[in-house]
Amino acid sequence: MRPAFIIIIAAVLALGGGIAVRHFLSSPAAQDSPSASAPLPDFSFPDASGKVRRGGEWRGKILILNFWATWCPPCREEIPEFITLQKQYGDKSLQFVGIAIEEREPVDEYLQSIAINYPILIGGDDAIALSQQMGNVINAVPFTVVVDREGRIIHRQPGEFSRDRILEIITPLLD
Repeated sequence: MRPAFIIIIAAVLALGGGIAVRHFLSSPAAQDSPSASAPLPDFSFPDASGKVRRGGEWRGKILILNFWATWCPPCREEIPEFITLQKQYGDKSLQFVGIAIEEREPVDEYLQSIAINYPILIGGDDAIALSQQMGNVINAVPFTVVVDREGRIIHRQPGEFSRDRILEIITPLLD
């Protein structure tokens, strides 16, 4: 009976610790902390057509960089909302950019099934490293960052990014 009690106590402590860490990592204070206001690192990846695109080409816009994968159901669930927001706010200097953390072939296959109206970059393992450099400390997928017009990361979003939360963050930045 005593070993079972110890296991139960250990499980309760582990659960409590996991809940506390999840709360900290998903809280607005952790995502929008002053350390979140870091400069966007330089990067370049080919887009779906093979053209090399650089992060600096979107300077002066509100940039939403979404690290995603075709095998990730939450990633695929976000994309239709991103398409809608790009259509609604693209003329107000909002720019979504998807960065696939996998190779070209599965991305090309996926892009045949959906009309995405924003650039999709193919990053593979280098995109994973870039997401970590931008603050993806738990290697979440999807992982999204919001960059202001001056090129500073102002928000990090591990996991799904809801329309309401996106609008809460970008509305003060729009023209």
